[in-house]
Amino acid sequence: MKKVLALTPEDALTMMKAAELKAKEIGVDMDIAITDSNGSLLMFHRMEYGKIASIDIAINKAFTAAAQRKSTRAYGEISQPGGPTYGIESSNQGRFTIFAGGVPLFVEGQIVGAIGCSSGTPDQDEAVAQAGLEAIKASLS
Repeated sequence: MKKVLALTPEDALTMMKAAELKAKEIGVDMDIAITDSNGSLLMFHRMEYGKIASIDIAINKAFTAAAQRKSTRAYGEISQPGGPTYGIESSNQGRFTIFAGGVPLFVEGQIVGAIGCSSGTPDQDEAVAQAGLEAIKASLS
């Protein structure tokens, strides 16, 4: 048997609060999604002016980061024309996302979840997601 770690609702809330704080700090209302290790949605929040069109994007960024066990930025880099995963964004009914802003959460070498953010630039989305990731890691220390 293998011990499987999992995010709790409290863990997801810790991530969400930190991500929202970072979004407010940079002045961009975000859509923020948190998934479990297999990419199933645990928590979602659209800040007041988060883009409606970015709801699915944030959810799919978290899904992709969990399913592929790497950031969506890293995944996007290898899915460009000529890359080993070129065209992957059309698989899984279009759920794979290759834009920055989705990051996986590893604890003790296991994937336990992911966070995806959308509504800003790729760098802003990634910074907000990273803030959520750092908060949960700090709470586990």
